[in-house]
Amino acid sequence: MKKIILIEDETSVVSFIKKGLQENGYEVSVAFDGRTGVQLVQGNDFDLVILDIMLPEMNGLDVCKEIRKTNQSVPILFLTALGTSENIVLGLESGGDDYLVKPFKFIELVARVKSLLRRSNNNGPQETIEPEPDNEHVFQFSDLMVNDYTKKVTRAGEEITLTSTEYKLLLYFLNNPEKVISRAEILDAVWGVNYELGTNVVDVYVNYLRKKLDSQDDNKLIHTVIGMGYVLKKN
Repeated sequence: MKKIILIEDETSVVSFIKKGLQENGYEVSVAFDGRTGVQLVQGNDFDLVILDIMLPEMNGLDVCKEIRKTNQSVPILFLTALGTSENIVLGLESGGDDYLVKPFKFIELVARVKSLLRRSNNNGPQETIEPEPDNEHVFQFSDLMVNDYTKKVTRAGEEITLTSTEYKLLLYFLNNPEKVISRAEILDAVWGVNYELGTNVVDVYVNYLRKKLDSQDDNKLIHTVIGMGYVLKKN
């Protein structure tokens, strides 16, 4: 049974979501303030975090940042009434993986939960023998190597730690080397959801990925094609 923590201070919302998720087969824990939420996440092994922004003790953005200091892999879904493009981008920039605006349909919440858990399962560690570099599950581009069995990412022999969303974004680039990819294509492939906020989330996560991969100015791999999108290519 997948374990979800709901960090939310509105008791009516908590009751509604908890009951619905339990009926869908999930184990649900609750924190009614941000600080308690951080402590519970750090002290337990949850499969998913559902997080409001407007919280007592510590707001949801700070909660997300605090969680990401020690846990890069747990999916975080923001669930909040703050639905402007700026708020959505702030949530994703703080380390969130998805963002659902209140009021919402419960069926959509369940769909988001299933999507994030499925993505997390696909990106999680696998108990398997690491294949040889010529295996179809190993991707290599320049000095960058990704093993999609073990989810290990290295560049020039140095291991790089990525969040689940960053990993999925990188894998999409590796599956489309040398191809100019539009922001809309990336949104659809990596998030599978139309955020209706323009393209900011793509730019934000490409920048995250660049900071981790492209430490050398003369050997960058991810390039901007002005007015068109991004491309993975050698200098």
